[in-house]
Amino acid sequence: MKLLLGLLLLWLLSSEGNAYHLEEQGKLKARRSFQFSCEQAMLPETPSSSVHALRPADIKTVTAIGSLQRTSRSGVSHEDLLQSTGKSLLEVSMETLAALISSFNPSVLHQSPPPGTKGVTSESQAIDLLHQAEDTVKLMKENQMMDFQNDWKLITVFFSDENPCSSCASAQPKNCVLDSLEKLKAVLDFLYKKVPKAFVNLVDSTKLTTSFLACQDYNNASSPGRNQCSCVRERSTLDDNILRWSYQDAWEKLLESERYDQKDDFTVVLQPSLQETNLLLRPGSDGFVTTSEAQVETLEEYYTFMAVGLWNSMMEPVGQKQPYSVTRRLQVQCPSQENPYLFTNKNSNYSSSLETSNTKETSQERSYGTNIPCFDRSPSDTVPVSVHNLKPADIRVIAALGDSLTAANGAASKPHDVLDVLTQYRGISWSVGGNENISTVTTLANFLREFNPSLIGYSTGNGKETADNAALNQAVAGDRAEHVAAQVRRLVNLMKNDTRINFQTDWKIVTLFIGGNDLCQFCNDPARYSPENYTYNLQIALDILHSEVPRTFVNLVTVLSIASLRELHALKNNSCPKLLMRILCPCVINPEDNSNELKKVIYFNRRYQERTRQLVESGRYDSKDDFTVVMQPFLVKVDMPKTQEGLPDSSYFAPDCFHFSQKTHSQAARALWNNMLEPLGEKTDNQQLEGEIVLKCPSEAEPFLRTYKNSNYTYPNEMPHYGSQLLCEDRSPSSPPATSVHFLKPADVKIIAALGDSLTAGTGIASDNLLDLDTEYRGLSWSIGGDMSLENMTTLPNIFREFNATITGYSTGTGSENDSNAFLNQAVPGAQAVHLPAQARNLLSLMKTDPRIDFGADWKLITIHIGANDLCNYCKGPDHYSAENFIRRIQETLDILHNQVPKALVSLVDVMDLLPLRKLFVDTEVQCPTYMADYLCSCVLTGEENSPNLTIVREATRAYQLGIRNLVESGRYDTHENFTVVIQPFLQNPKIPLGQDDLPDISYFSPDCFHPSQKGHSQLAKALWSAMLQPVGQKADSFDFMADIVLDCPTQDTPFLGTYKNSNYTYPSVEPTNEPTENWGSDLSCSEQAPSSRVPTSAHELQPADIKVIGALGDSLTTAVGAKATDLQTDWRGLSWSIGGDGTLETQTTLPNILKKFNPNVFGFSTGTSKETAGFNVAERGATAQNMSAQARELVELMRSSSKINFKEDWKLITILVGGNDLCQYCLDEETYSVQKYVKHLQDTLDVFYEELPRVFVNIVEILEISGLRQIAASSSECALTAKAACPCFLKPEENSSELQEIERVNRDFQVEALQLVNSGLYEGREDFAVAMQPFFRNTLLPLDSNGKPDLSFFAADCFHFSARGYAEMAAALWNNMLEPVGEKQTYNNFTHDRSKLKCPNQEKPFLSTLRNSGFRNSDVNLEKTKPSVPYWAVIVAAVGGVLVGSLLIWVVSGRRAKRHQRETDTEKNIKTTSL
Repeated sequence: MKLLLGLLLLWLLSSEGNAYHLEEQGKLKARRSFQFSCEQAMLPETPSSSVHALRPADIKTVTAIGSLQRTSRSGVSHEDLLQSTGKSLLEVSMETLAALISSFNPSVLHQSPPPGTKGVTSESQAIDLLHQAEDTVKLMKENQMMDFQNDWKLITVFFSDENPCSSCASAQPKNCVLDSLEKLKAVLDFLYKKVPKAFVNLVDSTKLTTSFLACQDYNNASSPGRNQCSCVRERSTLDDNILRWSYQDAWEKLLESERYDQKDDFTVVLQPSLQETNLLLRPGSDGFVTTSEAQVETLEEYYTFMAVGLWNSMMEPVGQKQPYSVTRRLQVQCPSQENPYLFTNKNSNYSSSLETSNTKETSQERSYGTNIPCFDRSPSDTVPVSVHNLKPADIRVIAALGDSLTAANGAASKPHDVLDVLTQYRGISWSVGGNENISTVTTLANFLREFNPSLIGYSTGNGKETADNAALNQAVAGDRAEHVAAQVRRLVNLMKNDTRINFQTDWKIVTLFIGGNDLCQFCNDPARYSPENYTYNLQIALDILHSEVPRTFVNLVTVLSIASLRELHALKNNSCPKLLMRILCPCVINPEDNSNELKKVIYFNRRYQERTRQLVESGRYDSKDDFTVVMQPFLVKVDMPKTQEGLPDSSYFAPDCFHFSQKTHSQAARALWNNMLEPLGEKTDNQQLEGEIVLKCPSEAEPFLRTYKNSNYTYPNEMPHYGSQLLCEDRSPSSPPATSVHFLKPADVKIIAALGDSLTAGTGIASDNLLDLDTEYRGLSWSIGGDMSLENMTTLPNIFREFNATITGYSTGTGSENDSNAFLNQAVPGAQAVHLPAQARNLLSLMKTDPRIDFGADWKLITIHIGANDLCNYCKGPDHYSAENFIRRIQETLDILHNQVPKALVSLVDVMDLLPLRKLFVDTEVQCPTYMADYLCSCVLTGEENSPNLTIVREATRAYQLGIRNLVESGRYDTHENFTVVIQPFLQNPKIPLGQDDLPDISYFSPDCFHPSQKGHSQLAKALWSAMLQPVGQKADSFDFMADIVLDCPTQDTPFLGTYKNSNYTYPSVEPTNEPTENWGSDLSCSEQAPSSRVPTSAHELQPADIKVIGALGDSLTTAVGAKATDLQTDWRGLSWSIGGDGTLETQTTLPNILKKFNPNVFGFSTGTSKETAGFNVAERGATAQNMSAQARELVELMRSSSKINFKEDWKLITILVGGNDLCQYCLDEETYSVQKYVKHLQDTLDVFYEELPRVFVNIVEILEISGLRQIAASSSECALTAKAACPCFLKPEENSSELQEIERVNRDFQVEALQLVNSGLYEGREDFAVAMQPFFRNTLLPLDSNGKPDLSFFAADCFHFSARGYAEMAAALWNNMLEPVGEKQTYNNFTHDRSKLKCPNQEKPFLSTLRNSGFRNSDVNLEKTKPSVPYWAVIVAAVGGVLVGSLLIWVVSGRRAKRHQRETDTEKNIKTTSL
């Protein structure tokens, strides 16, 4: 961005005649939100001779013209639309484009807009576009700084279609388009004839104009602007979209005619329009107000974004250009080496000519009539009084409600005439059209006219709902469910005022079909278009009909499966206007295949259908004998009609490929007729439109239109019963009162409590829609709810109340854990094991302070269930959610209760296996919100079967369960008679309920298909009660939601709640384990530990005891992340292998602790964990090679400023290890992490020390071969997941892939080139300076445990960083390398703990080894001689070097720069919480 600002400033300063812009320099900061990274190009020696090979550097002049004025009707100040304050769009566009081009041609000029194009006062006074073009050409010719004939010009023309409220647009849309086209042709013809060497951008600015005009000053009652807004709203969104598309289509056809491509030095390119439109509007207290002076800067920033979007479009081939939005921060696109020119129609090889459909229609298909095979067409003998005895001939009045599908938009339009879709062919509408007769036009009305020729109400001809010929077809194009009530009001008034209709006695049929527009827009406002609001709006409309319109049969046609429309859009080479389809129905067409957005569309669609069914089957509209609503479901599972070749058949659609053609209207009428005659429960719900539909007829036995009553259909029971019976005879308490928890009868329990997550909090138990899922129905919770009684609702407290009516502690009603009615239900939605101790403390406080509880005397039952949220997030942080951490939190919770709560039985319900729940989200036939899977439980519900995520979750589940068992069976909580913990294991193996169709039965779940419903909670309560009575060792470890669970009773032989003692259960003994090593120290007893007799002046004669100062550079390896294995948040610098000084050598092996044996006063080592005690350890998490020179300078300054050392005289030892992060991120940015830059950064670092630091010995620890990380990752699923996120370039490639071979080669090059740098002789010019390569990591052996698996005790919990044991091994290997001569250094480390493995200095050569004292001088040590013969496990080291903690951020940022990785959204990077 700074580069762009600089370019803008330099360009303005260098352009003569632009003093105005110099005065406006302060506003350049508005262009600060996009990136400009195009390298400056050399000016071409000769400009291009062809506009189709025109490069940015060829352009010498930039200018623009535009029709952006407001109209005189708006009643507001008539300034330029985009010039109310500050600069106009024209000015900002020219400035921005010229500034961008100046990167390629610094001498580019810009021609200001002609005088009068900004600040005009009215439409009549506004300079029209042709006059602007004439003035602009005149100004260019007069400009002394340009060669008009020979300079290339970039001209941008902003052109808009007709004002939406003009008489032209409203009354004559086709002529309006033609007039607009003629105006544009006049402008382009003029430029084509008068301007040589020109590239013309044509930009549609319609949205900028109409969005402002639509509601400017809408709330000002005195302003004509209110009429302006009303004018726009009189037209539907459908009209606007089709009209706007027609303009765009006309412009495209004009340019495709090659009218302006006859010369090689001129072309016109249509650029995409801006998506975001409301630039000048901001919400005010009374509506929308215009932009204020304070917003000028933001407005100009928007204009800049628009100009950048225009530039980017110029860089994209015609046919691949995409609309852009000011809401997105744009990065400037650069010309490519392959295509360095601006794209034109010709050099894009673009042709939008679409192949016409190969579908051939037979004569029968073109004839849309029908022969009715019904012979009995007579009415009832007497006018029926019941809607359930209604024959087709009894129908006297027909009406319809709905949207453009009922208005029949485009039904009779000719192929490719998209603009004609604006025509509403109501006379052929499937449900109410009455053109001609049934032999030529098939509609429901024409069917009924064959039975009753006196039928009235049908629509004829064309027109809107307000036309007389529309009659009782009151459907409105573009309407949604929220508008239907208004349609009903108009319909009722029409029927009441029609003298031909006897409103009270005539039988009426009303067909309602609505919902397509709701689904098309739901993604823009999911709450507004939710299934609940959809059916609520239907209910309002139907309620009006039910209460006000007698003798009515309502066809409620279920919304169709709209996702099939995508097939038509996806088909190539058909005539469908794809852009228009995306505009008309963005929420259905735009989502990617298999995306969550698409899954949400399908889910909402099904919920619309299901909620419609529930509304009808509620019986709400069957309270009167003369009225009913019948759902007609023929479109519920409708498929896209196909051709004989199996391709989507566009002949069933209007030219916009969205509305129905007459062919489909005919088929829909036939299908509706058949549905009306089919009994409920047997209605067709998957009508195939392309096949012949055989018409049904009323029969003598069944002559009526079918209703629930005459179909003998019973609506499903909507009020299920979830109560239970308890047949226990003995319900008495213990006598005398129980003194031991092992002799506790149900009636002895006086207090009941619970801890846990949303399952126990009762989330969504009684919810009937997704919007209610945040309600906590605590009174219905399985383990603690106390609403109603056992007869009505089965919960554990309701069962216990059958034994002790005075039991207390249960929750009632709804609310949070803090509400008083929650009482001792302290569960919290979203809680994880880490939150459980806090819940226990809150519970303890409540029990101690509540006057209803005798804390010391009352027996308490506490149910605990937790773990689902830990498992749902496990794949995102296996270390955080490890079984060890989980059990530690459970133990902490139980310890609190054990230590402080007397007389308590803790019922610990085992961790539930969540994997079976996947069945609810995998099968698309199940009506579950699959799009919510990632939100609800991403680690379980998403991903493929047998994926690494599911594998580790499966392992973690078993580890959680095993850990709980080991904890409880340790006897830790059986130290006294009044407390015990009992595991209830029935959720270990849950079985998902299946219906008769073998699909999951979602009635057991809330609307999210994740939390149990009231039905599910009832079953859980029964299973828990049964488990509590079962003896330990014999408890059920599975749970079937559908099982017929009968409530058991305590028996005379076993009257107590089961515990280990009263079950005669013996806990299995725990096998002893080997005692761990107490520390990772070493023994060192060297005979010679004294310093040199005199302070050496040569680095090649340096003995260990001569070292007085120690320092280190690097990443998180050197900060010692993970030294305390389970803590990954702390830098344990005091334990760092190369610089840590905590403890002594006997307790922790580190390089400083070794050197202390030779010089107890060595200075600079780290201690503890804080930065203040880091000493000369300047390493940082996440560091890469490019950070090393900065660390080196920091270290030099620290040493120079330290009063503890003699900067010039003291010998210093510095260790550097870096490069793991560079390798792990290499594939994400090959330039930044290249071998050359890695070595260059090392050289820069060594140069700092070489030039500024006296008396220094530098250890460069050779980067290891990181491909070995794959072996570690393969050893553990937890390691695999974490490693992939941390080191993608090594772990994501497949075995033997070219990507893996490439990164292994780069790894090797890192080693070779670094060694060559060290051996290059660059640092041999100073006697007091030496640098040595320490290669112990080169061929490291993989440490194995006793089972032959990788020994993870060397690592922290993340499998990346080392543990204290691993760091100790590194320190020992480094020390030994320092003493080994060059050429004889050990290039491997076997990582076996041996306290005596440290070497001593050679008595003959007691020095730290360098090239010189090893017998080499400028040696070229050949790394290839030490080719590895074994796998390298120490990959962990490199990955750790900041990858896990600091570098994950670097990785994410770098990943954005690598386009091929943008689509990979690993769940481990997308941490969310879940409501369970």
